[in-house]
Amino acid sequence: MARRRTVDEHAARIAALVGPSLNQRDAEIVPLAAALGRVLVEPVVTAGPLPPFRNAQMDGYAARHADVRRTPVVLPVDGVQPAGPAVRTTLEAGHLLKVMTGAPVPEGADCVVPVEQTAEEEGGVRVLRTVEPGAFVREAGSDALPGTVVVPAFTHLAPRHLAAAAAAGVAEVAVRRRPRVAVIATGAEVVPPGAPLELGQVHDVNGIALSALAAEAGAEIVLVDLTPDDPAAFERCLERAVAESDLVLTAGGVSKGDFEVVRQVLEPLGADVTEIAMQPGGPQGFASVRGVPVVCLPGNPVSAQVSFTVFLRPLLRAAVGLPPVAPQVLPLAAALHSPKGKRQWLRGVVKHGSVYPVGGPGSHLVVAMAGADALIDVPAETDFVAAGSSVSVLPL
Repeated sequence: MARRRTVDEHAARIAALVGPSLNQRDAEIVPLAAALGRVLVEPVVTAGPLPPFRNAQMDGYAARHADVRRTPVVLPVDGVQPAGPAVRTTLEAGHLLKVMTGAPVPEGADCVVPVEQTAEEEGGVRVLRTVEPGAFVREAGSDALPGTVVVPAFTHLAPRHLAAAAAAGVAEVAVRRRPRVAVIATGAEVVPPGAPLELGQVHDVNGIALSALAAEAGAEIVLVDLTPDDPAAFERCLERAVAESDLVLTAGGVSKGDFEVVRQVLEPLGADVTEIAMQPGGPQGFASVRGVPVVCLPGNPVSAQVSFTVFLRPLLRAAVGLPPVAPQVLPLAAALHSPKGKRQWLRGVVKHGSVYPVGGPGSHLVVAMAGADALIDVPAETDFVAAGSSVSVLPL
């Protein structure tokens, strides 16, 4: 029997095929409101100071410190300045100007007395307690001076970054274009979710799961299609997929049965279809069609999800600038057995500082997969792991 390719060997081949396609992508300009989660390729720089003008930190009275240094003192009030458009004014000595939070502070004023430290009187306002020079005044540029890098290039944009860019007056930003991914699920037995099932039919899990996994990893999904075990139909779908995408994922049709449509179409084009020493996810393949990488995943839904997580999630996340999902080392809560010669990816739940196996090894156990939040990585040479042993755990 021919030696099966290891997980690491297959991962290296997938990376060599897919990596160049994912990394040869231009930047695109998007509205700031649509930039959440994207990776910035050009820094956001302030054109002017932030704040752009001196303003009141709280509701109160703009004053000259020399006039309120000794309290209590009653001073006349020259009006009210709300937040919003204003005419530049100068505060006369011995006077106050009532200001609202965010309102411009007039020239000559060097502090704001909070309204809570005052009392209205006929003919003016009594200042009950003094404040220090500069108190409750936000100086222009106190947050950022002109030319300051507000958000550095290659930042993965979170809401706080969008807020800073908006404060700088930026309406759109240059971000890394997301990889365009197409997903083709195959099988005469597969029908769309929600369709009534006849004997021998199942609902399409792979189209939903793989497109969601790719989107979660930062991809733009351009096509999700379902084809029967008909080579002509698969070829037509594949032509559409490679025309629109940077990466095509197929599910099913790569095993050793009589109706393996992906194998039938792609092997004559030079596809590498083989068995990997892993469980679940043994049958795998890849090809290049018109310069677009096509990664062929197994048809069993848990196998497809595990295979994506192991082989493709790291590549897509790296392509969009997301940090890698690092494995953890945790104690195993319950003993487990594993077939020797295959690297096992068992489903597990992390709680109380340990990982608990859930469900069995079957590649059809979609509900058990839904209850897991990690994969327990059992080496190929291991057939038994005792409870309490340290294991490598890959978060889902």
